[in-house]
Amino acid sequence: MGCDGGTIPKRHELVKGPKKVEKVDKNAELAAKWKYCALSQEKLKRPIVACELGRLYNKDAIIEYLLDKSAERPNTEVVTHIRGIKDVKELNLTDNSAWEGERRNIKGDCYEDMNLAMFICPVVGLEMNGKHKFFYLQTCGCVFSERAVKEVKTEICHKCGDPFKEEDLVVLNGAKEDVEKLQKAMEERRTKAKTAKKSKKSKDTKVSKKQDSAVAESCDVPPKDTSETTSTSETGDDGSESAPGPSTSGESSKTLKAPVGLFVGSKRSIQTMRDKSETYKSLFTSHSSAKRTKDQISNWVTHTPYHF
Repeated sequence: MGCDGGTIPKRHELVKGPKKVEKVDKNAELAAKWKYCALSQEKLKRPIVACELGRLYNKDAIIEYLLDKSAERPNTEVVTHIRGIKDVKELNLTDNSAWEGERRNIKGDCYEDMNLAMFICPVVGLEMNGKHKFFYLQTCGCVFSERAVKEVKTEICHKCGDPFKEEDLVVLNGAKEDVEKLQKAMEERRTKAKTAKKSKKSKDTKVSKKQDSAVAESCDVPPKDTSETTSTSETGDDGSESAPGPSTSGESSKTLKAPVGLFVGSKRSIQTMRDKSETYKSLFTSHSSAKRTKDQISNWVTHTPYHF
């Protein structure tokens, strides 16, 4: 069998076999993890943050997601564990002096090294391109390679000098096993924080109840002595009327004398008191200066438009 040009088709051109599984390019996969944001798929630029599972994000993308979680985004399942800005840590990265940027090969007429990265390890000098395992510290956010952590064993950060523990090391863009371990540690950490918060609330409520009970006990009034108060409240030592009221244990024998005429319902008027001055008596409506004669009192007159 031949075609118009006399060509003879081969068997693999006529018979369709099983589709081959497409393999992902390793360089493209590493570039997607280490050079692009896991949420917005944009190129990583400072400030760069990392979550508790070791994924890299642009801080602007995380803030936009937290402000509006209802917006449609392609990779929302990657950030479901991020509840707030406290769940991510800003990274303290070391720039690579050999990095010239992406504009150096605009024409495409020169060799481009795919393994060249923007950041390196400050101790060993390895490039953060995905071929080497890197960690970041949850305490200060500094980033180091696994080789630096193993060769230089210390409990102080190599870059800023802050102390840290082995539990503070988080793998960046780790394998599935590393992500599972980090997820378990994250869940345990959050459960401990919840229990500590609940216990603190219970302690605060107990302390507040104790304080309230102590204040109530301190404000309690001792019982009254009816036998003494009744005799002293009716009449004083000199026969004058005294103000009725509760008497304490230390002052049970003493009576509180009140000036006659100051209380409502008293029979004597203030104007009849000899010990009071005229200026004091003029303050009350019972004084003669406050009273007006019939001539001084004016009648109420209503003016209407029909009056004239």
